[in-house]
Amino acid sequence: MNVLIQEVQTSLLQLLGNAIEALPAFAAAIIVLFLTRYAANVTRRMTYVATKRVVKSQSLRSLLVQISHVATWVAGILFACVLAFPDLRLGDIIGLLGLSSVAFGFAFQDIFKNFLAGVLLLLNEPFRLGDQIIVNGSEGTVEDITIRSTQIRTYQGERVLIPNAIVFTSSVQVLTAMPHRRTDLELGVDYNTNLASAIDLLLETVKQVKGVLPSPSPEVDAVAFGDSAIELVVRYWSAPQKIQVRQTRTRVIVALKRACDRAEINIPYPIRTLYYYNQEKFNDHYSAEDNTDSHVN
Repeated sequence: MNVLIQEVQTSLLQLLGNAIEALPAFAAAIIVLFLTRYAANVTRRMTYVATKRVVKSQSLRSLLVQISHVATWVAGILFACVLAFPDLRLGDIIGLLGLSSVAFGFAFQDIFKNFLAGVLLLLNEPFRLGDQIIVNGSEGTVEDITIRSTQIRTYQGERVLIPNAIVFTSSVQVLTAMPHRRTDLELGVDYNTNLASAIDLLLETVKQVKGVLPSPSPEVDAVAFGDSAIELVVRYWSAPQKIQVRQTRTRVIVALKRACDRAEINIPYPIRTLYYYNQEKFNDHYSAEDNTDSHVN
C-alpha cells in the first residue's frame, strides 16, 4: 500500500514538474498569439496600401487583403504550437492533418465551401463592391465580400449576410451592371383622345424630365384596349441606381400628369356599367323580342 502511494506521489510530482517546466513555453506561445493578432492587422493594412497602387480591381484587392490576414494567423498559430509543444514538429502537424483530413473535412465543409465560393466570387467578379443586386430574395448594395459571406445593405438600412456558397450557386440579378436601366410606366387615356397627338405629347414631355437619359431614347407604346381607357406604356431609361430610378420615376409621373391637364387629356377612373331590369317581366334566357312582347302584354 505504501509503495502504491509513493508511486502516485512520484507521478504527481513529475506531472507538476513537467507543467512548471512547460510554463515558459506556454507563456511564449500566448505572447506569440497576441503578437500574431497585431501582425495580422499590420499585414492587412500594408497589403491594402500596396495593392491599392498596383491592383485596380477592388474585389481582387479585398481577396489579397483577406488572404494575407488569414496566412498571418495560420503562421502565428503554427509557431505558437511549436513553442508550446517542443517535441511537436511541423511534419508531425502536417501528418496529423493528413490523418484527420476526412473528419476535418466533414466538420468544416461549410466553412471551406463558403471560403472557396468567396474566392471564386472575388476572382470572377460577377458583381463588384457597391453594385446593387437581388439574390436569394434579398435586394440591396454589396458592402463587402468576406471569406465566409457576402454583406448586403438593403434600401431600408438593414444588413443582410448571405453565405458565399448560396450566392455562388444562386441566380443573381445585378441591377447596376449596365450604365442605364429602363422603367416602364403605364398610363391610360380616354377613348375620345387623339392617340397620335397624345403619344407625341407624352414623348416630348418625358424627354425633358431631369434624370431621363437621351440614349436610348424614350418610347410611348399603345398596348391594349382597357375597360375604361386605352392603355399606354411610357418607356424611358435612367441611371441604374435605385435612388435615381425612384426619383426619376416621381418626376416623370408629375410631368406627365401636368402635360395631360394642360392638353385636357382625360385619365379616366375605372368605369363599370350596370344594367337593371325587372325579373318579373324580363327573363334573360328569353330573346329580346319575347321580352318586348311580354312587356307590352
